[in-house]
Parts: sequence; structure tokens; C-alpha cells
Amino acid sequence: MHIVFQQTNAVVALHFSFFFAQLVCMLGMIVMVREGGIMKRTLFLLYGVLSYAVFFVTFLYLIGFLASAVVPKSIDSGAVMPLPEALVVNLCLLALFGLQHTLMARPSFKAQWTKIVPQPIERSTYTLLSSLLLILLYNQWRAIPDPVWQVETPSLRLLLQGLFYAGFLIVLYSSFLIDHFDLFGLRQVFLYWRGKPYAHHPFRTPGLYKWIRHPLYLGWFLAFWSTPHMSWGHLLFASVLSAYILFAIPFEERNLLEFLGDEYRAWRARTPLFLPLPRRRS
Repeated sequence: MHIVFQQTNAVVALHFSFFFAQLVCMLGMIVMVREGGIMKRTLFLLYGVLSYAVFFVTFLYLIGFLASAVVPKSIDSGAVMPLPEALVVNLCLLALFGLQHTLMARPSFKAQWTKIVPQPIERSTYTLLSSLLLILLYNQWRAIPDPVWQVETPSLRLLLQGLFYAGFLIVLYSSFLIDHFDLFGLRQVFLYWRGKPYAHHPFRTPGLYKWIRHPLYLGWFLAFWSTPHMSWGHLLFASVLSAYILFAIPFEERNLLEFLGDEYRAWRARTPLFLPLPRRRS
């Protein structure tokens, strides 16, 4: 069984490498197209749509990966390796994902990166690389299936499962509140295809953003931690990514403050981070 698992991993890794090579070639062709005619605009649009499609499939797979349901490879499936090997591999995969997110989100990096990758597809490229690193994580993740907790009470199991799926719905809903298609690069390539300039949305606080500053991250926390069966591998995944989110928030808010100014500062001062706590009376 261990040999079969290794062979399956090798086949998936080969397909992943081939797919990645195709995408790199496509990105290279796009970067080399200098003239701004319909061909270039159409290539940018197709690249953005493909990047979004890869993201959305990856997002849906994440639900099954964490729930250990439907998908062929989940967080607790596969051959069990020695614990030191599993820890090293899993931490490297999580660190690679976090490093890419951190580096490519920095304004200083974007300023240099867009000298190579055209501005209209910068966000699509970020989305695509994030998705490919998640696919790599799904494929290479080493299961540590021993349980940390196992909830047997049917009502509590149902509650935790409900919170799990609610977390993903909150993530998706929050992304649409702040413009889902802008967040994942489709708006940028569509505007470029139509020959219209890209402009950032004005600062606004729709829906959940009236009550908390980071509903999207709240959704992720629910998705990571709400499970009736928490294995040590799942705990590692949830702990590292939750710590990364908490670490990244001050940097994200500092960038937003520099970009949006006093309006954002006032909203941040009066709006809680994750929970809609009652305001103190002066």
C-alpha cells in the first residue's frame, strides 16, 4: 500500500510539474507580447480566467481536504511517515505558502515585480502561484492522523460541522463584499480587455465589515478549527496558518492605513478585529 501511495504521488507530481511548466510558458509568452492590441488583451483575459479557475477548484478542494470527504487526498489520508519527516515536510510546505503570500503582497515587491509581469495580470499571477502552492501542499502533505480530540456526541458533531461549512461561506461572502473578482484578478484583466483603466474601489464597509474588521479571517478560523475529529496533522495545519494570519494582520493594516488614510484610521479605531463586541459608552 505504501508503494502504491508513492507511485500515485509520483504520477500526480509529474502532472503538476507538466501543468506548472505549461503555465510558466504561457506567462512567458504574455510577458513577451509588447504591443497592446487585441491579441495581448485577449491573452491577458484568458490568463486571468484560467488563473481564477485554478483558484476556485483549489478552494473547493480545500473544503474536502480539511473535512476528509469526497477528495482523493485529504489532510489525514495517505501513508503515515515517521513523525520527524512529517513535521519537516509539512512545515516546509506551510512556510513556502506563507512566504509567497508575504513577499508578493508587499508594495515594495509589487513595484519591482510589475517591471517583469504586466500590471493587469499581477493579481492573477499572485492568485495562480498561491493556488499552485496549495496544490503542492495537498499532494505532498504527510498525514499525522493520531487524534487530538474526537467528538462523539451527535449534536456537537453537527454543530462543529456546521461551523466548518459556515466558515467557508463567510470567507466567500466576505470576498464578494470587498469585490471577489478584484481580489482574485478577474476585474483587472476584464477592464484591460475592454480598454478601460483600472482604478481601486473607494473605501467602504459593506455588510459584515460594519461590525468587524476581518470577517474573511474569522471565516478561515472557523474553517480551520471547527471539526469533530482533530488530528495532530490538522492541528499543525490550523495552528501554523492561524498564527500566520495573526502575524500578518498588523502589516496588512499598516499598508491599508498608508493607502486609505484617515478614513480607514477612524474605522479601525471604532471597529473590533474579529468579534462584534458592544462598544464602550463614553
